[in-house]
This record gives sequence, structure tokens and C-alpha cells, in this order.
Amino acid sequence: MAEQDASNDSGANGRPLAERVATRIFYPTSRPREKALHEAVSGAVILVTGASHGIGKAAAKKLGAAGATMLLVARSREDLDAVAEEIRAAGGVAHVYASDITDFDAVAELGQGLLAEHGRVDVVVNNAGHSIRRPIDESYDRFHDFTRTMDVNYLGPVRLLLTLLPGMRERGSGHIVNISTWGLRMPPAPRWSAYGASKGAFDIWLRTVATEIAADGVTTTSVYMPLVHTRMSAPTDFSGVPGLTADEAADLICHAVVARPLEISPWWTGPVQAFADLRRGAAQRFMERGLGRR
Repeated sequence: MAEQDASNDSGANGRPLAERVATRIFYPTSRPREKALHEAVSGAVILVTGASHGIGKAAAKKLGAAGATMLLVARSREDLDAVAEEIRAAGGVAHVYASDITDFDAVAELGQGLLAEHGRVDVVVNNAGHSIRRPIDESYDRFHDFTRTMDVNYLGPVRLLLTLLPGMRERGSGHIVNISTWGLRMPPAPRWSAYGASKGAFDIWLRTVATEIAADGVTTTSVYMPLVHTRMSAPTDFSGVPGLTADEAADLICHAVVARPLEISPWWTGPVQAFADLRRGAAQRFMERGLGRR
């Protein structure tokens, strides 16, 4: 009876104790000290896409409270205004830019406008994303599933960075934080073809570009984020599955901005990825038998 009571004990964020323990074991987070975060971002100009909700909102508030000038980008101006007001109420500086990342001409104009208004962008947090989980036999007449995810998760961010990268390289400084997914460190999972392909495309693009811009002092961090319980993940029933809160995910982003590691990923994904690469057939059969069934 004691074990049952313990497993149902709810603590922070209303999560059962067992889920909180599993989350800490499998998805440990790194949180920079307030002093280190302030020293790293005070006076910096930081752009966060998808800043109106979830991870982007939480990260923008933390970075803004630490002294960064926050440039908030998302489609909804009303929601962005609300986030900006929270940052300003806490003593921070925030500017709002309503833009659709899939409108490539508008994204190019956005980047040029940001440079004209602020002179530079020191850090880009590429957080905006679109997730679809759908079996392939329900996608035969939904080609837009694939174009939409590619536009949001790959082409839009590339278009924005093509505008901002020249200034970073010329100044000899800059940092790009990409919010990727731990799914890229795993064997491909059923029903995630549109999402996985689009996230993988930008991941490879950024890692390739990183080899060219490093000599100019521009660094990148790929955050292979585990499950985060936000409104984007809500349509898929992940109830009871260990995952981070948006606030915990934002801590990882702050760590990425301060420490600038090449990547951040759950500790166990490296061995899993190595196994999947060495035993591709076995890994695929596991996915087929274990997860491929309806």
C-alpha cells in the first residue's frame, strides 16, 4: 500500500512521483547558475522563434529576466504581446515580431528588418516547429502534411539564418541553438515520417553549416529534446509518459546559450544510436514488431 501511495503522490507540476523520478533519471536537465546566465546574456540580442507558447515562451522569459534583449517571433501578435508584457513586467526588454515562418519572403524581410533595427542578432533559438503523427496509409492524399512540416521545420529556419549568418560571420561571433528531437538519435519510429524527415533535414543542414562557420567564431548547439508536455505534443496521447515541462526544457536552452556545447541529448541516446547504426536490421525489426502495429 505504501508503494501505491508513493506512486500516486503528486508534486511539482502535478506529476506523479514515479513519473518525476523517471524523468530525472532518463532526461536529466542542466540549469546554469543565475550569475553565469546573466553574464552570458546581459546586453545580448536574442531571437526566439515560436516564442508565443510552450518552450519558446518559457525560454524567452528566462533569458529576458537575465538581461537579454529579446526578439520574439511567432504568428500570433496577441500572444506575443502577452509574453512581452510578462518579460517587461519582470524588468526585461522584449520586442514583438509577428511572422509566419512558412512565408519565405516575409521571413527574409523579417531578418533584414531585425538587423536594421537592432544592428545585430547574437543568438538565434530555432524553436518554432510543427509536429504530425500519422500512419502512411492515412497520408496518401495528404501531401500537405509533408510540405507543411518541411516549410516550418526546415525551409523557414534556413531562410531566416541565410539572412542573419553573414552578420554573425563578419562580427566573428554568434550562436545558433536548434531545438531538435531525441527521435533523430533513435531508429526511425512508425507514424513520424513527416516530422522526422523535416527535423532531420534541418539537423543535417545546421551540422554541415557548422563546419563552415566555426572558423568565423559562430557556434551551434543541437538540443535533441526529449518529450516535452506542451500543446504541440498534446494531440498525441502521451499521458503517463515521462517528459519535461516547458520550464525544464527552457533550462536546457539556457544551458545551451551559456555553455555552448555542440549538442545536448539524453545520456542514453548515444549508445542507442550506436547500436542502431551497427545493427540497423535488428533496430528496424524492433520498431516493426514493437511499435509498428496499430
